[in-house]
Amino acid sequence: MSRIAVIGAGAWGTALAVQAMRAGNAEVTLWARDPARAALLAERRENPRLPGVRLPAPVAVTADLDSIAADLWLLATPMQFMRAIAARLPEGPIVVCAKGIEAGTLLLPLEVIAELDPARSAAILTGPNFAHEIAACRPAAAVVAAADPGLRGEVAHRLATAAFRLYGNDDPIGGQIGGAAKNVIAIAAGAVIGAGLGENARAALVTRGLAELARLAVALGGRAETIAGLSGLGDLLLTCTGLASRNYSLGLALGRGERLADILAARTGVTEGVATTPALVTRAARAGLELPICSAVAALLDGRTTLAEAIKALLSRPRRDE
Repeated sequence: MSRIAVIGAGAWGTALAVQAMRAGNAEVTLWARDPARAALLAERRENPRLPGVRLPAPVAVTADLDSIAADLWLLATPMQFMRAIAARLPEGPIVVCAKGIEAGTLLLPLEVIAELDPARSAAILTGPNFAHEIAACRPAAAVVAAADPGLRGEVAHRLATAAFRLYGNDDPIGGQIGGAAKNVIAIAAGAVIGAGLGENARAALVTRGLAELARLAVALGGRAETIAGLSGLGDLLLTCTGLASRNYSLGLALGRGERLADILAARTGVTEGVATTPALVTRAARAGLELPICSAVAALLDGRTTLAEAIKALLSRPRRDE
């Protein structure tokens, strides 16, 4: 595998294209859905969402998906658009680089791929990674989760560098739950800080949120120890504290009293937690689980409760041993 195609030219997809070239792959192609955007990126070699980061000259940029030949596909589109694009990809292993749950079907990313093609080899790339730091070659670590050890090793070989350390994991369910649910908890963490409730409250919320992630992962066939690693705790820490997190910043705005519709209207990028939250809560309920924090975020987002009411409800829950 020396030809890599990155599907999705947002900040994360562009950062992955930079990283794939840095890792020594012979051919790297970056696909953008919009032809005008692809042409501009090919000409200027800089994504407006990654200011100051130059796209290496060997990286080809195109909007013609049918023209791409690749040995490994990195799928970096938003979760809710992933199915339609994945269905168009030619043969070859897929590494899903999106986090979330598909609205409507309630499927995790790799479950969507398996539904499209049960025989297709696929992995998930997840962990505590901000695109601008990966693109700038700052030290980071991530997880390649897949049932196939050969695919885990091949992906790590093709993407890892000294500054981007990749760990294999044979628990893709746990890895996907960590990546999806941390966005929900990040909205709650942002709301707590935005409302001026303090660092103690955020620390308590993140810790109890981690417990919710672990319970859901186990209920769906994953392992609790996966949630204690990079794809769970690591990603949760980054997303619940970093101002570059779209989900955390959305929570901050909600906590300050801004309306969800206004927040989303002012954004150009996708905030994955908004669509993931109700899907996550519904899937948990089908598994017989109660997720108090995630449920409170769902109620807040769809207007069934206010932030003050949600906080009061969480604080009034019966006390029990941790």
